Amino acid sequence: MKILRFNNDRVGILKGEDRVVDVTDTVEAHQLKGPQRVIEEIITDFDTFRGEFESLAAGDDGVLLADVTLLTPIPRPSHCLAAFANYLDNPDRTKEDLPNDFFYKDTNLLGPEGTVELVDIPPVLVYHPEAELAYVMGKTSRNVPEADAMDHVFGYVPFFDISARGMTRRTTFLSKGQATFGPCGPWITTKDEIDDPHDLVVQSWVNGEARQNYNTKHMAHNIPEQIAWATRFGQLEPGDVVATGTYHVGLGPLNPGDVLEIEIQGLGRARYFVKGSTPRKEIDFTPGITPVERPPGGVTKVL
Repeated sequence: MKILRFNNDRVGILKGEDRVVDVTDTVEAHQLKGPQRVIEEIITDFDTFRGEFESLAAGDDGVLLADVTLLTPIPRPSHCLAAFANYLDNPDRTKEDLPNDFFYKDTNLLGPEGTVELVDIPPVLVYHPEAELAYVMGKTSRNVPEADAMDHVFGYVPFFDISARGMTRRTTFLSKGQATFGPCGPWITTKDEIDDPHDLVVQSWVNGEARQNYNTKHMAHNIPEQIAWATRFGQLEPGDVVATGTYHVGLGPLNPGDVLEIEIQGLGRARYFVKGSTPRKEIDFTPGITPVERPPGGVTKVL
């Protein structure tokens, strides 16, 4: 099942490929609870809600997907984590080389058709949109063994980790955690619809030009390993979002005026816009190797 938010904080499910059925009123006192609490309740009690949603969909053709405004499917999770370098995207990389670790993203996630804002920070030489598979937690999770970890996953969602490169002192707040740096959508696809999250094609485009195109089978630390490690030190809650890292090959600069798109096999496609005053930078970026800027006629700079 594909669960989405649309228009004025309504909750819907996707019927077929292009119809949206409104299921908001199945959640008691939804207006008082607010958008995040409504999604958390649906996730926590999904075994009950699923039957109600299916009954509504059977008797209601809904409205055209093209006629609604999609919102981020998870408006403000208690945690949004993203994996550090977690892909074997360089021949010299091994699993042992890559830490099973995370950083925090801003939890006010950006929905489809939203705008990524590039703040002009002088040390930043380039912004990159990293297309990633993210999973949504379905249970309160603490000290979860790897063998049980997938039971704690509710579903999956396409995610962009917008990243600023080039600061001399690396801070995840400025380089990864700025507002609008977590585009998320178009919807949550429940895990029963995905046979293997470690065998999905992830693609991205900027202005219609293909950028990334990779398979999640190249993930170094898989989802059960990530959940076991993260919940050893902290507690994850229903509705929390964890992005699994990216395959860096294909990354290119992101600039004001660009149109950014992501699609993950079986999970849908979403589009975002970009604004700001940061100029275009042409850079060489090879995973595992310090990237360098090569300005025309200028001196090469290490990022």
